[in-house]
Amino acid sequence: MSPTVRVKTLTIDGQAVGAREDQTIMQVARENNIFVPALCAIEGLTPVGACRLCIVEVKGVNKLLPACATRIEEGMEVTTNSERVANYRRTILEMLFSEGNHICSVCVSNGHCELQTLAKKLGMTHVRVPYRSTMRRVDASHERFIADPNRCILCTRCVRVCDEIEGAHTWDVMGRGINSRIITDLSQPWGDSDSCTSCGKCVNVCPTGALFEKGKAVSEMSKRQEFLPYLTLMREGKK
Repeated sequence: MSPTVRVKTLTIDGQAVGAREDQTIMQVARENNIFVPALCAIEGLTPVGACRLCIVEVKGVNKLLPACATRIEEGMEVTTNSERVANYRRTILEMLFSEGNHICSVCVSNGHCELQTLAKKLGMTHVRVPYRSTMRRVDASHERFIADPNRCILCTRCVRVCDEIEGAHTWDVMGRGINSRIITDLSQPWGDSDSCTSCGKCVNVCPTGALFEKGKAVSEMSKRQEFLPYLTLMREGKK
C-alpha cells in the first residue's frame, strides 16, 4: 500500500489552489495554467534549478526561489510575476545571451529556439552586459548528430535525459563558471564515445539547437519532448 500523500493549500498570484505535498511550485502553477518560464525544467526529468528563470517570490522569504525545485508548503503565498521577478528574469536572459553565440538574426535556430521565444515573451529587447562568448569547436564527429557548444546554455537537459531515461550517461558538465561546458565521456569527440547509443533523446530535448541532426535544419527536426513523461512512467514501473 502506498503511503498517504497529504493535500496542502496555497495561493499563487492571489489564486487559491490545492496540491499534493510532494509537488513543486512550478508543477502546481502549470496545473492551474499559471505561466512560469523555464529552460532547464522539463517534465520527466529531475529538476536542477540551473537556468533560474523560474524564480518566484514567496511571502516571508527574502530571496527569490526556483519554482522548479521548491516544494510547496501549507499557506504559502507565491508571486510569479512581480516587477522584481521580471527584472531578474530579463537580466538572467541577457547573461545567457552574452555567454554564447546567440545572435538570432544569423542563427540557424532563429524561430525555433526556446531561448529566443522566452526573450520575446519576457520583453528582453537588448543585452546590457558585455558579450563574453568565445568561439568553441563544433563537434561533427558523430555519424548522425552535431554538437555546437556555442549555442549551449548549460541547461543540462541532455545530461539528465541521457542519464535518467537512456541510462548511458554519455554527457556531463566540465569546468566552473564561464568555463563550464558540456562534454561527452571524458571530454572526447562525440563520435568516439563508447557509451553513446545514438538514440537522439538529447537532441530532442535541446532548447536552443546546440545539438542537431546532420542534414536537417533545426526547423525540420521533430521535437518529441512528450515522450519523456511516458518513459519516466515506464522506468518507475520496473522498480
